Amino acid sequence: MVAFLITLITLTVVMWFTQAMRDFDLITSERQTLFVFIGITGMIVPLLIMIIAPISLMIAAGHVLSRLGADSEIIVMNAAGISPWRLLSPLLAAAFLVSLLVAAIAAYVSPRALRELRDWSEQVRTDILTNIVQPGRFTSVGGNLTFHIADRRPNGLLVGILVDDRRDPKEEATYLAEQGEIIKNAEGSFLVLEHGSIQRLQAGHPSPRILTFDRYPFDLSKFGPGPQNVNYTVREKYIWELMWPRADDPLYVAQPDQYRSELSDRLATPFYPLAFAILTYMFLGPPQTTRQSRNLALLGLISSATALRLIGFASVIIGDRVPSVLLLQFVALAATMVVGLIQISRGRSIEHGTLMTQIMTAVTSRIARATAS
Repeated sequence: MVAFLITLITLTVVMWFTQAMRDFDLITSERQTLFVFIGITGMIVPLLIMIIAPISLMIAAGHVLSRLGADSEIIVMNAAGISPWRLLSPLLAAAFLVSLLVAAIAAYVSPRALRELRDWSEQVRTDILTNIVQPGRFTSVGGNLTFHIADRRPNGLLVGILVDDRRDPKEEATYLAEQGEIIKNAEGSFLVLEHGSIQRLQAGHPSPRILTFDRYPFDLSKFGPGPQNVNYTVREKYIWELMWPRADDPLYVAQPDQYRSELSDRLATPFYPLAFAILTYMFLGPPQTTRQSRNLALLGLISSATALRLIGFASVIIGDRVPSVLLLQFVALAATMVVGLIQISRGRSIEHGTLMTQIMTAVTSRIARATAS
């Protein structure tokens, strides 16, 4: 479990970093701290753990079994009469704990975190207070209100502000200010302009009226994000919402196949730690002398685990159009565990050398026959 946690944390941090960089500009536009950035982007960590945990368990189990094999401890335990099931039991216990972790994340934790991430991202993208503090940009709101600032200082002070307000068809107003700042309080959000002027041009009047001010609050509260009816994706649905979707759910009405595919994937995910643990022991657990190379065993383990996971991904993708293919993932998992347990019960390692020799002999024979003909 220690090796599993180290591997899981390392792989998760690497994957999280690559994903977090996508939202870096979005975070910095709100002038948030590093802790806020880590907290928000950390919402994708549960999803990453759900995918990485079975792989981390396989790596950790492979590391432990390889060390035991290199030190000849597996051979000694086998010679002392310890059955393969006795050696497999701690591996299955660890896999069971990881399966519980993955099941909890798949059912609730990951959808909850993804919802929080979506809600926050939507709030930032629709917040006018975020958009108007982009230096050098003309930001239009509703087509009749335009903001522009020349620069933004590190302390949050805005310099060179222009606001063109044409919301009232009877009067156009242009606000110019040397500087200003955004203030949020209990009364709302305001763009407080300092040392500037207001030019008002009424309909039917050729000349504008110009008013100067030292300090003027421009109300921004009405442009903030209001209540929104968010339609969550299937990734953001709790597992019980996938099992019993609401009849009025627009996403379910439009794409019911996605619900079925996502539910199938969520139900199958907790079985991967068990399958990977059995595969790892099947290839690396049987006793072998130190003179026997484990490279072919490692290659077989990696190939089998990769094939199993690819079958799962393919069944979910194709299952959107062909629902019967969704069963392929469960069949592959069940077959892997059954075949693995049967092989483990034999107490012998897979004869990779004999298998490779048979394959090479068959290939050579076919080439010789083709050449002779």
